[in-house]
Amino acid sequence: MNIIVQKIYGGEGVEVSEEIAEKIKNLEKQGYGNLPICMAKTHLSLSCDVSKKGVPTGFKIPIQDVRLSAGAGFVYPLAGTISTMPGLPTRPAFYNIDVDTDSGDITGLF
Repeated sequence: MNIIVQKIYGGEGVEVSEEIAEKIKNLEKQGYGNLPICMAKTHLSLSCDVSKKGVPTGFKIPIQDVRLSAGAGFVYPLAGTISTMPGLPTRPAFYNIDVDTDSGDITGLF
């Protein structure tokens, strides 16, 4: 993570709490230490501060959580304040949508 922040974003490194450091150690113990890293952070700045435009320097990126996508084969740290997309339901909503061919009315959209 530090290498990504330093070489790609131009920052000093990451800030990691003791809790997150322990989570990283557990992932390494479980054999996931060599997986690729996909940083999840805002697209509005190279730092996590959206008010810093252009090419800021001298910043650290706070890591709020580290998650594993074992099936996809990568680890993704959540940098700063970021939301992740929820998983999809087991039954897609389109199953509830129907069109009455006689009247043209659509049901089940809302």
